[in-house]
Amino acid sequence: MLLFAHDAILSDLDGVVYAGPYAIEGAPEALNRAQEEGTPVAFVTNNASRSVDAVAQHLIELGVKTDADHVVSSAQAAAELLAQRLEPGARVLITGAQALADCVEAAGLTPVWSQAEAPVAVVQGFNPKMVWENLAEAAYTLSDADVLWVASNTDFTIPKERGIAPGNGTLVNAVATATKRSPLVAGKPESPIFETAAKALKSSSPVVVGDRLDTDILGGNRAHMATALVMTGVETYESVLSAVPAERPTYIIETLDGFFEEYPQVSVEKTDNGFTATCADARAEVDGKSLNIFAENDVDGWRAATAAWWAQNPDNELPVLPENISRD
Repeated sequence: MLLFAHDAILSDLDGVVYAGPYAIEGAPEALNRAQEEGTPVAFVTNNASRSVDAVAQHLIELGVKTDADHVVSSAQAAAELLAQRLEPGARVLITGAQALADCVEAAGLTPVWSQAEAPVAVVQGFNPKMVWENLAEAAYTLSDADVLWVASNTDFTIPKERGIAPGNGTLVNAVATATKRSPLVAGKPESPIFETAAKALKSSSPVVVGDRLDTDILGGNRAHMATALVMTGVETYESVLSAVPAERPTYIIETLDGFFEEYPQVSVEKTDNGFTATCADARAEVDGKSLNIFAENDVDGWRAATAAWWAQNPDNELPVLPENISRD
């Protein structure tokens, strides 16, 4: 089964494990089974304002067997990125929550809160209590070109109980506008957070599972890891079909139970006007800008369809869909 092709799972949270406050049906059970089968699971989150203990506790309440040692946040990844570039004990200005400061301290660095304390780096993470003075302090400090700047993530939005709100990326952009600088980014869709998670599990061949092409899959691909898109979150089969090369997953699974099935081989052949792909009993044919799918099993049909369409469009810079899609 697919699970045994990799030595660890690096899992996203929202859209994979839970949707809002509720567990996605079957997700806790699948993740627990993976661990029982001998495959460790780490949970990778871009949230830098909650401690890994708080995230682990939330997962436990939903029925997932885990602990804080198996949660990797963008705050941790940012702290490790800083530690790789700074001397032990170096002072780092915190533009974010206490959870971010705790990670910086755990990495052997010294968190500080003002330019007057002579920081040699700035680390910026999401904090819902952020005020203008915090952003200004970061901008003043970054006026020195020798000061290193690391952002935990650059998500432009964050889902909240009342809807979609501005995320850390909007706050990073405010500082970037003031300083005309760009930070190093530790979280998704960059690779450091996945490298940190794989290192924590001592994994050499992990698979990244997520529900978003532009963060989970792109980040996993950038880390040169296998990626699995699960169809329980924001993406549709049409959005996967139109994906640009950097955001194309290694695997497409309907739910996390897909890890306990054999992943069928997908074969692609060139034809006179396009490509034909087969996956188990499903077949997809691309003829110019048209796509025909012949499948009884929905996911196998789309696996074949994406393979054929991606072969037809190997280098598209923008998402592109067939002009016509027919299904038989």
